Amino acid sequence: MQVAWIGTGIMGAPMARRLLHAGHRVTVFNRTRARAQTLAADGAIVADSPTDAVRGAEAVFTMVPDTPDVEQVVDQIAPALAADRLVIDMSTIAPAGARRVAARLAKQKVAFLDAPVSGGEPGAIEGTLTIMVGGERAAFERARPLFEQLGKRITYMGGAGAGQMTKLVNQVAVAVNLEAAVEALLLAVRGGLDPARVLEAIGAGAAASWQLNNLGPKIIAHDYRPGFLIKLLRKDLRLLSETARETTTPLPALSLVSALFDAAAAHGHDLDGTQALAAVLAALAPSK
Repeated sequence: MQVAWIGTGIMGAPMARRLLHAGHRVTVFNRTRARAQTLAADGAIVADSPTDAVRGAEAVFTMVPDTPDVEQVVDQIAPALAADRLVIDMSTIAPAGARRVAARLAKQKVAFLDAPVSGGEPGAIEGTLTIMVGGERAAFERARPLFEQLGKRITYMGGAGAGQMTKLVNQVAVAVNLEAAVEALLLAVRGGLDPARVLEAIGAGAAASWQLNNLGPKIIAHDYRPGFLIKLLRKDLRLLSETARETTTPLPALSLVSALFDAAAAHGHDLDGTQALAAVLAALAPSK
């Protein structure tokens, strides 16, 4: 297929690369051109604008930071989209934002799917992402062969916005599990245990989680290189707070985690990986 990919950051670049390696013709655009230029070696065409990127594309992917970014991109590309084209947003944005974009594109007979992902940079590189999809079922079936190049668990969740709502549910579990992993490993160290042995002991039992087993070794090594930025998780937590208010859902544990991630930003960790929360918790509670 002729594909356009807009947004080639930590997640977007390896995902676009997987489509290139699967034989699709991909034109890419990123606000910082150098990030898109790295894909030229894989066969991508680097466009000068989002509008240039989507001309002739059968499917258009967006992977950008926040709701206003998606809406701005759609404002730019909509005039260049022919009827029956497919726009797939794989960012994490507000469910209401996804519904607005879907309604706008429907007026020109362009199908829209909100398809956020979970699995971080490793999942993007390996093609093992979890993909949660909202939109028309027929559009989902058209996009399925593309999704199968990007993820292993691909689930159709319902109408427009359902993918984004599912991603917010996912982020509740992610954030609270990460906080639990950070607290557990801090207690292990201060209790005189070898944290690596602790991971070995509890990582396959009832305490196991993706956060503990994948980020635990990085926490122990004080390796805060980003697979997913604290800045972006804080954005997701803001979306969660808004959605909790709209749905009158109490999320007390998430309120605590949100405050700790705000503290991480205040300590200069916004551009570190989410596992840098460990450094913040240790700093907030110095050992005796």
